[in-house]
Amino acid sequence: MSAVAALIPAHNEAATIEAVVAAARTHVDRVIVVDDGSEDATACLVEDQAEVLRQPANGGKAAALWAGMQHALATGADAVVTLDADGQHDPSEIPALVAAWRETPERLILGARLKGREYTPPLRLFGNRMADFWIAWASGQPLQDSQSGFRLYPAPLLRRLELRHHRARGFVFESEALIVAERLGFPARVVPVRCIYPENHRPSHYRPTADTLRIIAMVAGQLLRRGMRPLGLLRSLGMIPR
Repeated sequence: MSAVAALIPAHNEAATIEAVVAAARTHVDRVIVVDDGSEDATACLVEDQAEVLRQPANGGKAAALWAGMQHALATGADAVVTLDADGQHDPSEIPALVAAWRETPERLILGARLKGREYTPPLRLFGNRMADFWIAWASGQPLQDSQSGFRLYPAPLLRRLELRHHRARGFVFESEALIVAERLGFPARVVPVRCIYPENHRPSHYRPTADTLRIIAMVAGQLLRRGMRPLGLLRSLGMIPR
């Protein structure tokens, strides 16, 4: 049987981390929590339930994901499921991602928040759809909810994936991963999952202006380096097969 690890980057998530880890443990072989320089009890609360990697300072989501991915590979994971620590992703849907991966092992499995999407705040939904259009074009494939961090990465993809992961790449990392994965022969497969907005949810770490501009700059660079990829645009719109 393949070994599946859940990877949860966490920064000051003491309010939710225990419940998320406990729920994830029932669906995977092991759980890895990367404590990204938290100032609360995030790491202490789950050190008896998960493998906890402690980052000495807050390095951002990209650095936390990268550290967790490398640890998972080094310790024998065949696939890594990433999910957020704040309760926005339902761990009970992990089996759907794993089943899709077993059917299509050379795909990056994207848990797209499509169930109940009508409850998404309008401004956020508009931003997500704009991101979908540009990232789909740059990666030459139709995409939905490209900003979802609920994903399954096959180990063969992670061994070849080379992405910058310093602090400024925090929310660029996952967008770029879709583009580079497609180029490496691991196009995305979309699996619909629930759209959850917990009550008393903490403010997002996403900085709308700075992080959006960084994603735009990354996508523009990818398109310019590949001659604007006109075939990619047609494929992203489903006008020609990939």
